[in-house]
Amino acid sequence: MSTIRPKDRDAVIQSLRAGVVPRMGQHLIQVGRASEIETLLRDIERISDGGSGFRLVIGEYGAGKSFFLNMVRAVAMEKKLVVANADLNPDRRLHASGGQARSLYAELMRSIATRTKPEGGALAGIVEKFISTAKIEGKAAGVSTEVAIHQKLEQLTELVNGYDFAEVIAAYCRGAEEGREQLKSDAVRWLRGEFSTKTDARQALGVRSIVDDAAFYDQLKLMARFICLAGYSGLVICLDELVNLYKLANTQARNANYEQILRILNDSLQGNSVGLGFVLGGTPEFLLDTRRGLYSYPALQSRLAQNTFATDGLVDFSGPVVRLSSLTPEDFYVLLQKIRHVYAGGDSAKYLVPDQGIFSFMEHCAKRIGDTYFRTPRTTITAFINLLAILDQNPDATWQERLGGIEVQEDTGAVSDQLMPGDEDEAFASFKM
Repeated sequence: MSTIRPKDRDAVIQSLRAGVVPRMGQHLIQVGRASEIETLLRDIERISDGGSGFRLVIGEYGAGKSFFLNMVRAVAMEKKLVVANADLNPDRRLHASGGQARSLYAELMRSIATRTKPEGGALAGIVEKFISTAKIEGKAAGVSTEVAIHQKLEQLTELVNGYDFAEVIAAYCRGAEEGREQLKSDAVRWLRGEFSTKTDARQALGVRSIVDDAAFYDQLKLMARFICLAGYSGLVICLDELVNLYKLANTQARNANYEQILRILNDSLQGNSVGLGFVLGGTPEFLLDTRRGLYSYPALQSRLAQNTFATDGLVDFSGPVVRLSSLTPEDFYVLLQKIRHVYAGGDSAKYLVPDQGIFSFMEHCAKRIGDTYFRTPRTTITAFINLLAILDQNPDATWQERLGGIEVQEDTGAVSDQLMPGDEDEAFASFKM
């Protein structure tokens, strides 16, 4: 294998050690999940063809939901789609009346990314690409750039805020041609949903509407259509931590958010949204709890119910719910090998533990903490990186000595549904050397 840049190496190792998902270098440590990734690839292809997509990615705390969403994000960008991602929290919801939905929209627009700008902040570049295309078409047709823009965006006027959207794009074009940076900045602010009052928007851009809580989803559909007109294949929205909706104490507020999810799901299944896909990450209780989860909403329960024939190890990935399967011991062994490789910067001569050391670490975890080892990869990965750090900074230390005193903390909130205590010996049988 080739060497790994120190920047990529540090990004991966520091993120994993902190228990968070690395924003770059995910391909260096990807293992397993082949069927799940193939399913999302088909969704991406459908979105690229002008269709739509909706997936709920369900897994325990620390089971790899965020990592999986980041993998989908990276694959979508490689397929020339635009991606936007955000985590839900008490100040960011799908539906609200106090600005929380607008806050979520603003975060999505700030994070918007393309293959050439994967770190986010790509909205202005998308607008400029659209304008440059309109300028070329306008010159060929003998009309001004602003007229060409309105002609290209005429199909958007049938959507909510579509007319004002076209006016804002035209305003950005005027700002670029006349060197008025403030006008360009105001146009981007409107597109990001950062205007809080209609008066401010009218004074700055001459439009009478803004992106508010009520227009959250409609504006995303509008943005997806615009992105397709700009020459991209579509827009993928990745939302994580949907368990925060499950935690809402107010039943009315919780149901209003579930209604928004139902609307998104219906539009996706019926093909009413063009070039727009949603990938949502949540925990099993967020989905299955009949008192507070999605299953508490009958219309969602009927649409998200598991295939009753998918039993005895059979799986069905054609439905809207993707349940992340647990990593097998073999997958986990390969994962720790990859982490060792990344830690060494891609140089096998700098490996701090041999293959036998990785196996011994896994065996130690299984014997020392039982089924906690199988619950989620997060805490065991963190413990492994901590072991490598000790060996790296203390040349006299050996992995044999350290494995006698290592501790792996249980991940709060995790519930094991993968292997029962006492199954560890059978699971590790294939690793006997």
